[in-house]
Amino acid sequence: MLSATGLTVHYGSRRVLHEVDVTVGSGELLAVLGANGSGKSTMLRAAAGLVPAEGAVTVDGRGRGPLDIALVFQRIHLVGSRSALDNVCTGALGRLPLHRSLTPALFPRALREEAMACLERVGLADRAHDRAAGLSGGQQQRVAIARALCQRAPVVLADEPVSALDPAAAEQVLDLLAELAHAERLAVLAVLHQPDLARRYADRIVGLRDGAVVLDGDADQPVESLYPHPLLESAS
Repeated sequence: MLSATGLTVHYGSRRVLHEVDVTVGSGELLAVLGANGSGKSTMLRAAAGLVPAEGAVTVDGRGRGPLDIALVFQRIHLVGSRSALDNVCTGALGRLPLHRSLTPALFPRALREEAMACLERVGLADRAHDRAAGLSGGQQQRVAIARALCQRAPVVLADEPVSALDPAAAEQVLDLLAELAHAERLAVLAVLHQPDLARRYADRIVGLRDGAVVLDGDADQPVESLYPHPLLESAS
């Protein structure tokens, strides 16, 4: 579903990503691991078109379109003063005519029904009308995933989506991402810091070191070589 080839990124004179190739299939959760500074988040942002990069990115065999990729970040970026439902509706702004996207009061009824279905899909329909700021961190991240679902993108890129969450919430979010990948046939790529969670929830693991792919295989492959202090990284 998602294929990135030859991704290379320079920040000034410093090369931070070097000819990275990565693919994520429909129905697959791919975890990207690596030590701090290895290029994980840069790779995700390059695949999403958020940073200038050399190389090519295709979705389902064609050039990446503006609605093909949904993003979920560690910093969740919800509008805290608006309801969870309003936040989910914003995932569809790219499909709305300009005059219907200026304020939540103008969102079509069909969109609100779709957004409610997305909230139900992530287990938060009962919190639809609560202010986003009043939700827990794990609940806010699930609202962000519902927003991504409302975008109807076939690819979801999640950049450290559980790093700011407690262990129980992290488990819930990764379980949800894996279940959505398998049940909805989405291609999901998640940058993670926790090898143990990657082994438990991912279908495949890609490992980066110094801006290059050094591992690509099943989730049970050894990943300790990616980290200068494997035990500390695994426990974080």
